[in-house]
Amino acid sequence: MALMWYHATGGKGQKDMVVLPYKDRLLLFSRYLQQLIMESLGKRLDLQGNRVDQGISVYGNKGSTDQHAYVQQLRDGVPNFFVTFVRVLEEGGSGLQVEPGVTAGDYLHGFLLGTRQALFENDRPSMTLTIRRVDARAIGVLIALFERAVGLYATLVNINAYHQPGVEAGKKAAAAVLQLQADVAGSLGVQPRTSAEIAATLGKADAVETIYWILEHLAANGRAKASEALDPDSRRFSQKG
Repeated sequence: MALMWYHATGGKGQKDMVVLPYKDRLLLFSRYLQQLIMESLGKRLDLQGNRVDQGISVYGNKGSTDQHAYVQQLRDGVPNFFVTFVRVLEEGGSGLQVEPGVTAGDYLHGFLLGTRQALFENDRPSMTLTIRRVDARAIGVLIALFERAVGLYATLVNINAYHQPGVEAGKKAAAAVLQLQADVAGSLGVQPRTSAEIAATLGKADAVETIYWILEHLAANGRAKASEALDPDSRRFSQKG
């Protein structure tokens, strides 16, 4: 699987991964893979510290109901993706026929095979994983498979899949914004001032946009007063009282 990803993306993340599991109980699987793959492979630097901007973008949803939101583009639009189908053999449920000789599971399986063929006919690459049923063991096998493929792909493109400097940077930036919010709230007085004036008082002229958004947030939640002006440069804020 790792080699297939490497081949499909040119080893440079040039194509997105679309995940289409054909089972309602796998609704969250594509979201899990989005976190696993994008957090692990989305790296700016390789193991030698060279800038490489690696990663594979992941999106998807369960077939066949949700696939109609984007299959038209997948077949006829920009060919910037490859598809991973997840096929489940056992239908489950009551086996009720929706028409003579045809169950809901038959329709679902037909949609999977039909979509796969329609994409193939227009040179859209895909791979198909088949499991017998959706149970704890099968879910564990799928998770283990993708986790190992991520590690192997990272080796192929020479990056570290096991750290998240971007996530850590986001947390640090959020902490800094919360500290700035405390400073902004503490600077509010009875005299209304613009965000630029408050930024100058705090010595944060380079953060005036962020300060405006903080003030707007505080005012919307009853923790500051704002004038009726719609222009951010003219709108004035003061303490709630």
